[in-house]
Amino acid sequence: MKSEIDVEVTTVGVQPAEPPERGHVGADVIDADARAAGATSTGIHPTAVIEPGAELGVDVSVGPYAIIHDGARVGDRSRIDAYAVVGEHTTLGAETVLFSHACIGTEPQDLKFQGERSILECGDRNIFREFVTANRGTRGGGGATRIGSDNLFMAYTHVAHDCQIGNKSVFVNGATLGGHVVVEDWAFIAAFSGIQQFCRIGQHAFLAAYSGVTKDVPPYASVQGNHVRVTGLNSVGLKRRGFSTDSIRDLKKAFKLLFRDGLNVSQARLAIAEAGLSSPEVGGLVRFIEESERGIVR
Repeated sequence: MKSEIDVEVTTVGVQPAEPPERGHVGADVIDADARAAGATSTGIHPTAVIEPGAELGVDVSVGPYAIIHDGARVGDRSRIDAYAVVGEHTTLGAETVLFSHACIGTEPQDLKFQGERSILECGDRNIFREFVTANRGTRGGGGATRIGSDNLFMAYTHVAHDCQIGNKSVFVNGATLGGHVVVEDWAFIAAFSGIQQFCRIGQHAFLAAYSGVTKDVPPYASVQGNHVRVTGLNSVGLKRRGFSTDSIRDLKKAFKLLFRDGLNVSQARLAIAEAGLSSPEVGGLVRFIEESERGIVR
């Protein structure tokens, strides 16, 4: 099954620029043109602050005391609840929901950040629950944090600078991503898990609560612990998502060779090839391992 990621997981260079001038944040600078950017049914609370240069799509609602900064773009039919913040140079796709106190597209928490222009781009139908934080990119990471579509970020989760996140993943309360982390499609990252900078989380991976991740997590794996270890194949998730019996059987055989038979990674890859496990899923698993720069958790 091919990954559905529709964001670039390799960072894209951004030309350095001087920090943009910031408008005064206050009710007296609510921009009438920005308010009018959407349809007449767009509902903006009178205490909301929309800086000049912000763009709103049609049927966008903005709650009390929410702030949408200069250069932000909010897609059609989105909802920005009370006290939520959309940072400068941040794009939110259609039907995005920011619950109260979510702060999306704020400055990166990186001491090397010097105010250079950087962005955060999000796809459609993402849900950011209360107190979620997601930071823009840095010059050293290509200047862009990217989030795909249909993701759920539960309360107090954090997405650090330059992360690249795919589609349809779930981040449970308190899950934390360090800078430059890549999360592929359909991942499930349970409560209070911490992922170290530059790690990759493969598609359909399941991370149990309180997982501590310092290496790459292979696709389709179920892991737990601090530091995490592979506990098996994420069979339940694969069945729920319609993987065939043959695909799951081949993955189980590959996982046995990789994680249960006492082989090193090179030996396991050779054994997988000799066993004729040539399904697309197994092929993707092997490619992920070959491309890993940090090594995989085992």
